[in-house]
Amino acid sequence: MGSIDVLIIAAFIIYAISSGLRNKGQASKNLEEYFLAGRTLPGWKAGLSMAATQFAADTPLLVTGLIATAGIFALWQLWIYALAFLLMGFILASSWRRAAVLTDAELTEVRYGKTSAAVLRGIKAVYFGTIFNCTVLAWVLFAAAKIAEPFLLWDQWLSPVIYQPTVHFVQWVGVPLTAGGADDPGVWIKTANNFISIIMIVMVTTFYSATGGLRSVVSTDVVQLAIMLLGTLAFTIIVVGEAGGLGAIKDQIYEKFASGGPGGILPDQIFAFTPDHAKNASFALLFLFALQWIIQLNSDGTGYLAQRSMACRSERDAKIAAIVFTFTQVLLRSLLWLPLGLGLLIIFPPDSNLAQEFMQADRESTYVRGMVELLPPGVMGLMLTAMLAALASTIDTHLNWGSSYWTNDIYKRFVCQAWLKKEPTDRSLVWVARSANLLILLIALVIMTQLTSINEAWQMSLLLGAGMGVVLIARWLWWRVNAWAEIAAILVSLIIAPILLVAVDDQHHALRLLIMAVVSTAAALIAIRVVGPEDRSLLIAFYKKVRPVGFWGPIAKEAGVEDDDGPHRLWRSMGAMMTCGLSVFCFLVGIGTWLTGSPAPYWFPWQMPWIIVLTFSGLALCPLWYRLGFK
Repeated sequence: MGSIDVLIIAAFIIYAISSGLRNKGQASKNLEEYFLAGRTLPGWKAGLSMAATQFAADTPLLVTGLIATAGIFALWQLWIYALAFLLMGFILASSWRRAAVLTDAELTEVRYGKTSAAVLRGIKAVYFGTIFNCTVLAWVLFAAAKIAEPFLLWDQWLSPVIYQPTVHFVQWVGVPLTAGGADDPGVWIKTANNFISIIMIVMVTTFYSATGGLRSVVSTDVVQLAIMLLGTLAFTIIVVGEAGGLGAIKDQIYEKFASGGPGGILPDQIFAFTPDHAKNASFALLFLFALQWIIQLNSDGTGYLAQRSMACRSERDAKIAAIVFTFTQVLLRSLLWLPLGLGLLIIFPPDSNLAQEFMQADRESTYVRGMVELLPPGVMGLMLTAMLAALASTIDTHLNWGSSYWTNDIYKRFVCQAWLKKEPTDRSLVWVARSANLLILLIALVIMTQLTSINEAWQMSLLLGAGMGVVLIARWLWWRVNAWAEIAAILVSLIIAPILLVAVDDQHHALRLLIMAVVSTAAALIAIRVVGPEDRSLLIAFYKKVRPVGFWGPIAKEAGVEDDDGPHRLWRSMGAMMTCGLSVFCFLVGIGTWLTGSPAPYWFPWQMPWIIVLTFSGLALCPLWYRLGFK
């Protein structure tokens, strides 16, 4: 790295630390200021923060690998989540805000009653705040080591007096943080470098996250996203230029991989946006893509997405946040990554002798290799800062989100109110929140050292999410959903998940998720039928406070609302959600086809008219979803 690259990285670190110090006083007042920024975020800022958090540093590596080995169509498993983001914005964001809770776990005792709600709140606080959250953090920290390894060469920069004790420490721990065997001395040099890099990243991130709360997290996220988009644009331009231009990339892929590229994929399959050209587009896979947005853990925004919605200054801003997030997350970043991934496939041709099971990882590594070999000083610093900042934005969000469960749902609700029978002070809660950041980080670091045993737990997390998605949305839309429906879905998922992991192999991942969704949703419906709805007075109070859309007619009448317009509001909001999603997808496929030269579908074989129809359709839908969603 050159001096200008170091200056760019240093400038971001200084900004992040100053953001924490600048917001410290406001964040120290109470939990609402600390975790929800006083509910003052403008919509555009909250939306960009969501996008920055999901703009994880390892995601472009994943996209690069998928394009090369499975084709562009495989990215629909990421793009389809646009519908979940828009469902949260158009249908549920207003309800999240009116519920006036700090966490989605707290919502359980607002929506449900009695002991079952408290049990469910505790389960969610432990699972989301600790197990799921720390597992994600562990993967992010592991990715930090992989990305920093080629660039942050601490063995060349630090004095042996400082560096050698670190080598001895990682050898004593005995867990390599890089590829290679423990008997190779070079592994411990790289492990020590990666360990120092991780410590430096988490020190800065934890400082501004714990000090300034959500305000610092969001302010840093916005800058991080701007750097990432600018750096990725520069990287894409350089790669496309190095490969000879967009047209040359297409011609070379058809020429070099006429008989099959990585994993035997054909050129039309590499470029395919539609299933008729795609590789292995089975019915089960298409069905999963169609439903994946609703059968997942965050289907109703549960987690940090709901947190950003609740932190918005108005319901309108919460909708704007979801739209900004969706267009940035699904459309803008994908249009940068598509030509970049295709260009890297030409510049760094795949090794035909490489085994299929290693091909994906090899293709993912070309993203970092391209940064090392192609980027000039300045652009290198910008891109490396963007990657490290992307790691920081994911880490800071998960620290802030996880500590909200520990503080609000475990310490305040169960330790203070249920056990000690007292109300904690606002300042004491803020200090507990700051301490929770450190504890969550330590747990994540411990999990990171056991990554070889985490894959099965991660797959189980995906299965658990598939089992909960439908009931999480239903609790907002239907008054009969009770706490036992959620508990039943969780318990059945915990029982079925290990069975499915053993009985159904990874090649049938789609079928595994679909089975889980069907079985757990059925269990929830049985619980609704057997137990019945929650106490009427509680439902009336919830309706008056939240005014949910959907099917709450009997409760609305008992609440004194004779003409409940819940179904009408639901269909109108769903119309806004679907038309906005269709608009995003039209822009994505239309502009993406123009950039990459992808083939038009068989049933519409003219490429340029296909591009024009899609692009103008996307534009024509904008006034429709705006009227449905905002008028």
